Amino acid sequence: MKTTVVGSYPKIPDPPAPGRWRTSVEKLQRGEITPADLRRVEDEVTEEVLREQDEAGIEIPTDGQIRWGDGLTYFARGLEGFAIDGLQRYFDTNVYYRQPVATGEVGWRGPISVADYAFAAARSAHPVKPVVTGPFTLALLSRDEFYGNLDQLVMALATALNRELRALVEAGAPLVQVDEPGLLLRRDAFPLVRRAMGVLWDGVAARRALYTYFGHIDGLYPQVLDLPIDILGLDFVAGPRNWEVLRRSPFTKALGLGVLDARNTRMETPEGVAAACRRAAEIVPAESLYVGPSAGLEFLPRRVARRKLEVLVAGVRRAREGAA
Repeated sequence: MKTTVVGSYPKIPDPPAPGRWRTSVEKLQRGEITPADLRRVEDEVTEEVLREQDEAGIEIPTDGQIRWGDGLTYFARGLEGFAIDGLQRYFDTNVYYRQPVATGEVGWRGPISVADYAFAAARSAHPVKPVVTGPFTLALLSRDEFYGNLDQLVMALATALNRELRALVEAGAPLVQVDEPGLLLRRDAFPLVRRAMGVLWDGVAARRALYTYFGHIDGLYPQVLDLPIDILGLDFVAGPRNWEVLRRSPFTKALGLGVLDARNTRMETPEGVAAACRRAAEIVPAESLYVGPSAGLEFLPRRVARRKLEVLVAGVRRAREGAA
């Protein structure tokens, strides 16, 4: 049973600490600092969030995605064939992303996230988990002006992002997470996702995690277990039906147990987290549980996110003690 996070962490510190990242972004837009200046601030904030995750007791942290404008443009900007357009709402959240537009043949021109992963891995007390937006979600939330066919765009992205995953493994990543929340919007497209996952994970010699969130996987289970992954991350807050769904067929993967509400400041209790861990251990062996938030923590104030992680760790500790 390991503690982890899903991906993002709040960039803005608690008042009265200065919001260096936001201020620096605004200064860059006004031409008052250089991209290198902003990069240094991002370095500092990344070190801060790694330290906060470590102090909370998280065993598998991420870099907090501090350098991501959003989960779509971070990768689309680094790939061949994309332009970036106006703002769109990210699912049903209060977060927006700049919509990628496929204007040409999609291809991998070189590492996108490897330098950021290496920076975080060198400064973390624990193995860092890199996160990559999956080809289906990236295609679904983009506008296609080139292929005219969702299947072709998804498969082109799977081929390109496979190169990114391999580069992360070559850089030392022992575990790589791919996010596919878009799958819950288009359950009918699972056959396409299955083909894309075969291409995406080909030759990736690391533990492979696939995370969905913002809903349940009813209608996708148990066929989702056929995907070439080791860990399936699920949201049990927005998708409480997952408890029922997983009992319909033996669960054969490790489980990413998303039990902290990443979109609500209401605070959980260690007892509640421990109870969820014990309930999950009736479905999956306890040693195959990766316990974390329901989604990225960017929707919360940083003090709340930090406190939730402390509660998470305390709850997992109770569950471990009860299992001993």
